[in-house]
Amino acid sequence: MSDRAEFLIDLSALSTNVSRLKKECAVDVLAVVKADAYGHGLVRVAQAALKAGASYLGVALLEEALTLRENAVEAPILAWLVSPGSDFDSAISNNIELGVSSLKGLREISESAKRVGKKALIHIEVDTGMTRGGFLDEWKELLTEDLSQVQVIGVFSHFARADEPGEKQNTDQLQKFKQMVGELEKIGINPPIKHLSNSAATLKDKDSYFSMVRVGIAMYGLTPDVIHMGTSKDLGLRPVGQLRAKLHLVKEVSKGSPVGYGASAHTTSDTKLGVVAMGYADGIPRIAQGAGVLVKGKRAPIIGRVSMDQFVVDLGSDSTAKSGDWVIVFGDGSHGEYTADDWGSASSSINYEIVTRIGPRVPRIYQSHEY
Repeated sequence: MSDRAEFLIDLSALSTNVSRLKKECAVDVLAVVKADAYGHGLVRVAQAALKAGASYLGVALLEEALTLRENAVEAPILAWLVSPGSDFDSAISNNIELGVSSLKGLREISESAKRVGKKALIHIEVDTGMTRGGFLDEWKELLTEDLSQVQVIGVFSHFARADEPGEKQNTDQLQKFKQMVGELEKIGINPPIKHLSNSAATLKDKDSYFSMVRVGIAMYGLTPDVIHMGTSKDLGLRPVGQLRAKLHLVKEVSKGSPVGYGASAHTTSDTKLGVVAMGYADGIPRIAQGAGVLVKGKRAPIIGRVSMDQFVVDLGSDSTAKSGDWVIVFGDGSHGEYTADDWGSASSSINYEIVTRIGPRVPRIYQSHEY
């Protein structure tokens, strides 16, 4: 237990989310554990997801995949943001599957496979309309490329607007994906794994499942988009993380007192203020206004600017909170606390950013029961 702040991770909630999604989609599930498992802790979350029924793990970076292998994770791992110049020898030696989105990357991987003396396992990424990663202008050339040093395990793409169910671009991307898969099949490449669905599509678009879905934000019990898809509760998901911190100090102040850097806020009445022992160095957004903490069953909003290591909340004049008390920064909302969605809105951002930015100074504490 930390003496300042901690991120409580409910692995039973994570397991419930994974099991439910796998049962409902009835295809293989790739658990997305990139970015330190969205801030929840790479290795422990990966292990729990596999135990709950995920058959694949997905990461962005090669070093994330290698960390999993170093921690005895033997399941298939796909690393998809692996740029030219990466340590492909280590990837191939460790049976890490690689996303390929350029001819330069493919050729470097092929050369590495020759050195290692082992075929590289690759997933071809295709650009179906997001205009980010994936083959687009080099696509026709890829279809004539030498693939003798690689084994094409999969083909995949990524939706741009799956969190807006019914948006025409989703249908357009689905059709483009089918077209590009068909062009691969015409030259004899028929990968056993085809994956397009992210969390939003897994929840709302059965036509995009193919042979595997990639589950990221939903696995952590958070909604892909609170505006277009509703809250976690609406979607039947259980938020996995609860962030809490201690009140470093509680003090009585008078009406009109300036608070924080720049004196950007003043108390509007005689009140009690609480100094929370977390700040933007720990991932609390500096611009956050309109969020706060739960103290003894009551919400206390932020007042003033968030500092590097601390922020101030208005406890109210009748608060019984004391220095050293624990407060909930965000959780599942069941106790009246702010949620990651609330913090995202208060920061002009989204829940993804709130959880992934929680800094390494905040220990992850793993639990397997209700809060």
